[in-house]
Amino acid sequence: MKRLFLIEFHKLKNNRAAKILSLIYFILFSAIALFASIRFNFGSIDFRLADQGIFNFPYIWHFNAYIVAFLKLFLAVVIVSMVSSEYTNRTLKQNLIDGLSKKEFILSKFYGVLGFAIASTALLFIVSLILGLIFSDYDEVGIIFSDLEYIFAYFLKLIGFFSMCLFFGILLRRSAFALGFLFLLWIFEGIIQLFVKFQAESLEFIINFLPLQSMGNLIIEPFSRLGIIKSAATQLNSEFEKSYDVEWSAILIVLSWSFIFIFSSWKLLQKRDL
Repeated sequence: MKRLFLIEFHKLKNNRAAKILSLIYFILFSAIALFASIRFNFGSIDFRLADQGIFNFPYIWHFNAYIVAFLKLFLAVVIVSMVSSEYTNRTLKQNLIDGLSKKEFILSKFYGVLGFAIASTALLFIVSLILGLIFSDYDEVGIIFSDLEYIFAYFLKLIGFFSMCLFFGILLRRSAFALGFLFLLWIFEGIIQLFVKFQAESLEFIINFLPLQSMGNLIIEPFSRLGIIKSAATQLNSEFEKSYDVEWSAILIVLSWSFIFIFSSWKLLQKRDL
């Protein structure tokens, strides 16, 4: 495992585009937290987003995991570009000549996916913890470390999404095609959701099994949990009941898709003449 991880790390270290995109990702990650803590003064208006309760424990785990997940596209570009470069630079063929098996090649890529997911999740945890300790109205240990399932859900969401990107990269061999296919999948799922909603409501459960939708189901939007939103809903006599839990069904579906994408990548590489 260590050897395969080091092989992938060495490739990443020598890939300038991957380093730049990774750096942009982590800078934007930190910038979101910085922006939320800035106080804006416009005449009589004194506003700071952090004062709206978004950094209160345990809500911060949910809010940050949901918001930061949108930045995963930067790392998706890194993953598909590294896979495509294996073909354009013929490093894949050279690795196989040097004794690396196709199974070990896929494992090395998966370890790279795992490394990105662990690093991003660790950063999410550290930044959220620091922001919470600074801005949260609650400092009890039991409250601080409750709702950490959203951190796990974020990690699993990255594993599923990056595994899918890895599969598309190996399937199509070109980063532009892989990212384009990802965009088409997003449109396709949207069309299916609209069709089911207006034409076949009895089949609504199928939507939860779609790859992108199942990953989205891991972390439900957190905005309606905010006190200001609940107060507004109460005043408008439109109170609503909604579950924000990380559901076991969503976890199992994403784990299944992750396995399918990694296994399919390996079988595809096995059958392909390089």
